[in-house]
Parts: sequence; C-alpha cells; structure tokens
Amino acid sequence: MRIAVLLGIAGLLGCGVAGADFTDRQDVREYMVELVKEHGFNQQELEEVISSARRRQDVLDLISKPAEKRLEWWEYRRIFLREKTIDQGLEFWAANEAILDQAKDRFGVPPEYVVAIIGVETRWGRVVGRHRVLDALMTLAFDDSHPRGAFFRDELTEFLLLAREEGKNPLDLKGSYAGAMGYGQFMPSSFRHYAVDFDGDGLRDIWKNESDAIGSVANYFQRHGWKGGGPVVVQVDVASDRTSAVDAVANKGVTLGHTVSELQALGVNVGELPGDAKAAMFRMGLEQGEEYWLGLNNFYVIMRYNRNRLYALAVHQLGQAIKQRRVASTALR
Repeated sequence: MRIAVLLGIAGLLGCGVAGADFTDRQDVREYMVELVKEHGFNQQELEEVISSARRRQDVLDLISKPAEKRLEWWEYRRIFLREKTIDQGLEFWAANEAILDQAKDRFGVPPEYVVAIIGVETRWGRVVGRHRVLDALMTLAFDDSHPRGAFFRDELTEFLLLAREEGKNPLDLKGSYAGAMGYGQFMPSSFRHYAVDFDGDGLRDIWKNESDAIGSVANYFQRHGWKGGGPVVVQVDVASDRTSAVDAVANKGVTLGHTVSELQALGVNVGELPGDAKAAMFRMGLEQGEEYWLGLNNFYVIMRYNRNRLYALAVHQLGQAIKQRRVASTALR
C-alpha cells in the first residue's frame, strides 16, 4: 500500500524539507524497516517523509521544563483562573451549547469539564501549537538525550497511521512540542482510540470542527471511567498534629491508592464522603502555606488526560468558575 496515496501526499518525492536527515541513523532505518513490515508502508516513500523531518532543539528545551513541574499550585492556577479566560469559556459554552448537551447525553460528561479541558489545552482553539508534529515526534523519539524515546516512537507510529487513515499530509499537521493536536490536544494514539465523528460528516476533525473536538474529549472521559454524580475533588482539613502522616501519603502519583476511611484515620476531615470510596491525597502549595485536596474517581479520570495534580485541579476549578458565571448570567436575563 503506497504511503503517498494513503497519506494524500502525491508529489512529495523530490521536495523534502532541508534539514538534518534522520534516515542516516541506523536506529531510524531499523524503525522504518519495522514500519514497512508491520504496517505495509512503502520503503522509498516512507524515507521521503522521514528525511523531511528536522531535529528541533526548542522541542527538547520545552519538554524538559513543563509548567506543571516548574510552578507551585498558586502560580499555575493564576495562568487559567483569570476573568478574561472565564469569559472566553462562557462564550465557547454559549456558542456550542447544543453540542455540549448532546455530548452530555451520549457520554455522561458535564459540559463544564469538556469546556475546561479545551480551555486549558488551547484557549478554545486560539493556541493549538506551532510545531510540526513530524518534527516534534521524530526529535523526541530519536534524540539520544530524551529518556522517553520508546514512548514517542510509539506515538510517531500512531501518527503515521493516523495520517494514512484520515488522509492527512503528515508534513502539514502542527501541534504542541510533544506532538499533541487539535482543540483538545490529543496525542496520536489518543486520536486513533478516542476521537469521534460527532457531527456525522464522515470525518474525525479535532483541528477545525468544534463538534468533533467536544465529542472526542467527552468520549475520552467516558472511556476512562467517568461516573456521573458525586464530587470530583474536595478541599479538606487536616488535623494540625497529623500533617506529617498525611504528607507521607500526599502527592504519590495519580492512582487512587487509598480509601476515604484510610485517609480519615490519618487525620483528614473527610466530611460525609463514603468510607469505601477510592481516593488520593494532594498537597498544593500556596504563596503562604498549603492546602489539601482529596481526589476521587473523576479527578483520576482528569489526570488520565494529563498525569498531573496541578493540571487536574486547574481543569476542575476553571470548569466550576465558568459554570458559576453561566448560572449567574442566566439568572440576570
């Protein structure tokens, strides 16, 4: 099966972009052989695509210092919880109200969380990424300085398959420095598994089609276990003489490693939450001091989108702020 036909790039041969030629590397050549053998790509045409990729030092620089790892919670929060941002989210919700309601009916995910994800990821389509996805994934997959090369090689494969399946030119698609794309910033594997044609036009277009983007985010949440009803995350108090015990279990990854009863026994005031509910404890840094949050099932689902507690709490709080603004504006009509 010919990649030029399947990717919609007829005429690509002979017009590769100048830059470092990855095809001179033995590991890249071995990778291409695997693609030909396992996925039926044409060797020569695949080389033309790969040889067009450029190593991007800016990609390596950016991925080494993401905001989630550099900032405290109070610094990270203020990036997203701004009046202008909340107003923009309200506008997006109003413009897509019917689609968001349809997504809620089909996938069971409240509109405020879909709106917030798209807002945090791309400011509702305003900042979708300037990096050519092929360059970003090739750099991260094969630059020896990056420790997650195997992960990005898998994503590169998913990207090439995506381009073939969707009739996209792999040299045209742009996204984040990590290779994420569209309104909701889906990695290629997430696109192939969770993107949906929500408006029924026969295409899964998360780049320009707000309906498909909304449906795809909601489908991602449903497929990762979103459950309707109940709190997502709860701010909690910790007994002053028990902070050391709670700190010992706080911020330990993204899994729900405890029950509410276990955390209560450590000194967490859990209120009326059911004791057998699975939960995780998070400590968030403030300008002065800190605050504690107890994440439940749906908070874990948000962290499946981005495995960071700061990200997930920002999504939650932005969604709630937009919802509150929407309720207030509706009441004034």
